[in-house]
Parts: sequence; structure tokens; C-alpha cells
Amino acid sequence: MNRRAFVTGLGAVLVAPHTVEAQQQPQKIPRIGVIVPVEPESPTEPNAGAFRDALRTLGYVDGQNVVVEYRYAHGKEELYAALASELVNLKVNVMVVGSWQPTVAAKKVTQTIPIVGVGMGTDPVQSGLVANLRRPGGNITGSAWVTGGEFAGKWVELLREASPRIARVGYLLDSRVRPGPGMPDTRTPSLQAARAAADTAGLTFHVVEVREPLDANKYLSELNKDRRGALIVIGSLYFMARASDIVNLAAKHRLPAIYSLKVFMDAGGLMSYGPSLADLWGRAAIYVDKILKGAKPGDLPVEQPTKFEFAINVKTAKALGLTIPPSLLLRADQVIDP
Repeated sequence: MNRRAFVTGLGAVLVAPHTVEAQQQPQKIPRIGVIVPVEPESPTEPNAGAFRDALRTLGYVDGQNVVVEYRYAHGKEELYAALASELVNLKVNVMVVGSWQPTVAAKKVTQTIPIVGVGMGTDPVQSGLVANLRRPGGNITGSAWVTGGEFAGKWVELLREASPRIARVGYLLDSRVRPGPGMPDTRTPSLQAARAAADTAGLTFHVVEVREPLDANKYLSELNKDRRGALIVIGSLYFMARASDIVNLAAKHRLPAIYSLKVFMDAGGLMSYGPSLADLWGRAAIYVDKILKGAKPGDLPVEQPTKFEFAINVKTAKALGLTIPPSLLLRADQVIDP
């Protein structure tokens, strides 16, 4: 063997182990951080569960080719920033955050890690989360809750069908949810649409804005003094965490009530109509997939809800002395009849 052949062969021997070692180096598993604002820590919880199922459908198996770090705030607003900071310290590749207040908190903590907001308010542009819906810019994308109040008039319509004798409608708002300095109140479109529907139907419309659910006691007593009142409840994270208190309050005053979130049905609410949170969580997984494959969040349009859910609790209706018309039951996506 000549000298050149020997050197070439020796070089191959020396290089080969390094090449094999490089090929055997495991790829870094991406890490997803998830902030669940209110829902309980449970694998069967429908919203986070929808996210898990959608990830699995896209080929991501937690603990195998992806690691998902879940953090739960249990409805405590003071935890949002701390949980976001914790996920930043874990060096997650992307963060998924439920609702607009936690998304605002996450944005303050990081301007570099991609954030997918789930139902991040009625207008993410007005709240300063994104530059515009088509091209959000920055590190945030995801789904809005509802822009405009076109669907809000349905609350009045559904209440009238369930309880034709109503003469007054109360609109329960969480006073904690207020715009920042110089920002418009994004609750206004839904409120105006509900008020317009009440006016058209000849119903008196009352806005009941409270800080704590029990603060509404005196207002609701007056609202239903002759059993001709009804109630619309706009879900906030704070109200969601106290869904049982609010549903029990409506029951105490024998008020037919409709809720903007399905979570109130789990507490025994009469009716709910609004966007499907589970659907929005499921779609968040699609954003995560695109981002992990190289897409920039600022280039991914913010989606509007496309799936709305209508649920009726027949047991609650009976307790209120209501007979739900068959035509209304047929239109419901879910009829709870224990």
C-alpha cells in the first residue's frame, strides 16, 4: 500500500466515527408551553383536551416527539405573568395562551417567543396585541373571540323563545374587564347589538355591571320582581371561575338566563350560545404545527370563530317552570336532559 492510500484510509477511519456520532445525535425535541386560564387540571377537560387531540392528529405525541408544559392559573389573574415567565425560563419554542388577559401578560414577558392566543379578546388590534388581523406582525397570532356583535342579538331572540312572557332583559357584565388608557371598550359591539334586539322586541334593557357576582343580588331581584325578567351573562375569566355562583344566583331569582360560554352549562345554566372554545383550542394546534415548521407568527392571520354552539338544559328549564318549545330544542347542538 502506498503512502497516499494509507493516509487516505487513515483519514476515513478517523473521520467515520465522528460522522456516525453526528448522525446518531438525537434531534432536539420541541417544547410547547400552554397557559390554561380557568379550566381545571384534567386530561378530560374539553378545551385543553381538544388541543391535545389536535396535536395528536397532526402527529405530535407528548413525551415522544414533543414536550408540552401545561400551566394552570385557576382563574387567578395575578398568576398570568408568573406562569408566562416560568415558560420563558423553560425555553419553550412556542407558547399557547387562553384568552386575552393572559395573552397580554405573556406579551409583556416575551417579545421573541411565538405566542398563539386562543380567543384573545373581541378585537386583538384594539387591545394592542397585534398590528392587524391579516398580518399580525410581532410574535403573536391565533384566534380572536368575536369582532362585532352581530351574533349577540341571538341571545335576546333565544330568551324570548324560551320564555315568551319576558318584558325586561338584564345584561350582566364583569366590571373588572375594562379597556386600558386610551383604548375603546371592546365589549360595546355585543352590548349594542343585544340592546338593539331588545328595543326591536319591545323589551326594557338594563346593563348590570358588577365586580362580584353576589353584588348583582339587588339588581336581579328588581329585574324579576313580577317574573317577567331574563338575563344575559357575558363570560369573563373571573365569571367563568365562579360559574356556579352566577348560575345559582339566576336560579335564586328564578331568572331565565343565557350565557355566552358553554362552561356555565356545566354548572346548570339554562342556555348558552357562543363560539366553541374547544374548537378554538383545537385550531391552536394547527398554528403550533406551522410555527414549529418555520412559519413566523407575524405572518399568520388571526382567525375569527367559525363554530358556534347552542346548548339547552331541560332540567333547569323545568325548575324555572318553563316548557322549551320543540322547535328550539331541535336547533340546539346539545340538549341536557338528565
